[in-house]
Amino acid sequence: QVQLVESGGGLVQPGGSLRLSCAASGFTFRSVAMSWYRQAPGKERERLATITSPGGIPNYADSVKGRFTISRDNDKNTFTLQMNSLKPEDTAVYYCYAGLPFPSWGQGTQVTVSS
Repeated sequence: QVQLVESGGGLVQPGGSLRLSCAASGFTFRSVAMSWYRQAPGKERERLATITSPGGIPNYADSVKGRFTISRDNDKNTFTLQMNSLKPEDTAVYYCYAGLPFPSWGQGTQVTVSS
């Protein structure tokens, strides 16, 4: 059974940082590219970053490039999203995603950027 569990969301002031983590189980994590998405109220779900495997090559949406960093630890079956220079428009529910063995989503974690 594929499971993806996010953690690390919360409330942060503009300009601050948060680190999200996703713990994966039930599939061969090291063989699967992993992604982070977010969805703000009234908006479509948006892909933020993907990291390949093997290779660990990241790519980012323009909206987060230079501020967010995706990484993975294949020994621990986890991957993370380091978010810096957060803006109010980054407020959303953040999800981790695996496309294989079939499309799977975590339950989501709320990130709120507000003073």
